[in-house]
Amino acid sequence: MPQKVYITGMGIISSIGNDVGSTFNSLLEEKCGIGRITLLETNLKDKLPLAEVKMTTRELLDHAGVSGRKNLTRTTLLGMIAAREAIRSAGIENISECLTGLISATTVGGMDRSENFYKEFLADPKKGRLIDIVNHDCGDSTERIADYTGIMDYMTTISTACSSSANSIMFGAQLIKAGFLDRVIAGGTDSVTKFTLNGFNTLMILDKESCRPFDENRQGLSLGEGAAFVVLESEASVMARSKTVLATLSGYGNANDAYHQTASSPEGTGAFLAMQAALKLSGLRPEEIGYVNVHGTGTQNNDLSEGIALKKIFEGKIPPFSSTKTYTGHTLGAAGAVEAVISILAMQHGILFPNLRFETPMKELNISPITRVTKGIEIRHVLSNSFGFGGNNSTLILSRS
Repeated sequence: MPQKVYITGMGIISSIGNDVGSTFNSLLEEKCGIGRITLLETNLKDKLPLAEVKMTTRELLDHAGVSGRKNLTRTTLLGMIAAREAIRSAGIENISECLTGLISATTVGGMDRSENFYKEFLADPKKGRLIDIVNHDCGDSTERIADYTGIMDYMTTISTACSSSANSIMFGAQLIKAGFLDRVIAGGTDSVTKFTLNGFNTLMILDKESCRPFDENRQGLSLGEGAAFVVLESEASVMARSKTVLATLSGYGNANDAYHQTASSPEGTGAFLAMQAALKLSGLRPEEIGYVNVHGTGTQNNDLSEGIALKKIFEGKIPPFSSTKTYTGHTLGAAGAVEAVISILAMQHGILFPNLRFETPMKELNISPITRVTKGIEIRHVLSNSFGFGGNNSTLILSRS
């Protein structure tokens, strides 16, 4: 049974870049993707910021090479683009050369097209087009990404709120370790919709400016959209192709504190258990972690809960940490994969990316994230957290090979 799972390719699209290269440049330049709403049609356009991908849906169709298709949602298109880059990055020319699966995560699914149907249907039930809601289901985007990439051996969809794509990577690794698949394209995709914007606004956890995670004066999160996928491969698959390895997925863990539908436990129980499980699987000691890409949403509850868990797991000696949601916004189901890609970039280049807009430490914890780009840092192991509604907490540990 293969014991190691390697990452050989990655792809990403978000508000700070349409691929890995442009994303890396934005991170280096501290270029934030959160700003005034320009694409989403909403009454909140001038009241709340968003981290939108800077392409219209028509432009995404062109970019994905599927111009003229009318049955593709924005979520699907973002996923297609990121998955395509990941496969090309891994140097895969024949997707069927070994048993390959697709595990795609999303929370929004085809909601963008459903909203169009709903508006038209309310105005005149006779004009509502059912074709606009056949893409509503979360699994629809997975099926279309699989068809686009030619993956036929296995596919499934994971939707566990904001930990979705971290769990897709975790599940992919488990399938490879079990010998069920040789290779998995795993990640997630989510577009911004009125449904999600209005929902989070109703919860009163959106910052009216850009988010400020772990700051004493934080006011909430900033929503974003995007997609990211990584190519997971078994040791045998890597050796057969003599493929360059970007990173090793050395550990992962999932825990549910079952505290509340939307809030994390005040003691950080679920976060602590997820990190503890990931460290145990990896065989690493806490002091070997060189950087933590925190979940760091900017809400009052999350940052305090996660901070308490970090202090506990690292026994007060927290390694350098930051929330890169200050760049990309919270990309919901895509966040775990987006931040996995960013974590790999940090290891590859020996660079720590900052927690933008941080000024004042939280009085309850008195801990401070990285506040500027820091180069020349040897990072061998990165811990990346993704915590979802319902207490679904997941941690990935990525290591240099």
